[in-house]
Amino acid sequence: MIVFTTLLPINLKTNLIMSKPSNCITVAAARQLQDNWVATRAVDIERAMGSGDTREFLFSVAELEEFLAYVKAGSGSMNPGIRIYFGAYDNATSDKATVFLAPTLGTTQGVANDYSLEPLNNSIGGFPPKNY
Repeated sequence: MIVFTTLLPINLKTNLIMSKPSNCITVAAARQLQDNWVATRAVDIERAMGSGDTREFLFSVAELEEFLAYVKAGSGSMNPGIRIYFGAYDNATSDKATVFLAPTLGTTQGVANDYSLEPLNNSIGGFPPKNY
């Protein structure tokens, strides 16, 4: 008996359908949050700065996945978290707002930041900002 085999590449990436995380909000709710922010903060910031400011920031999914893997691997915590901070540049290149994502030692309110790991920054800051 002779058996012939063929080695074919196997695509291990499958189209998995994931359920929506429980803390997702509707697009309408997100738009309302953005509208509230613009109505209650954007004018005052523009007045104080003398110009508009960035209010939306873009990271690629790959950048976020890489950062989350870095935090999971480097954290001493079994359940690390990510805290998002507002920041602002103060140099000749930009005076616009930014955000940075800082690892934490857990996910409860008031938990300490994990200063053994560096935060993620260098997003693409949208200016002029796009409304959601």
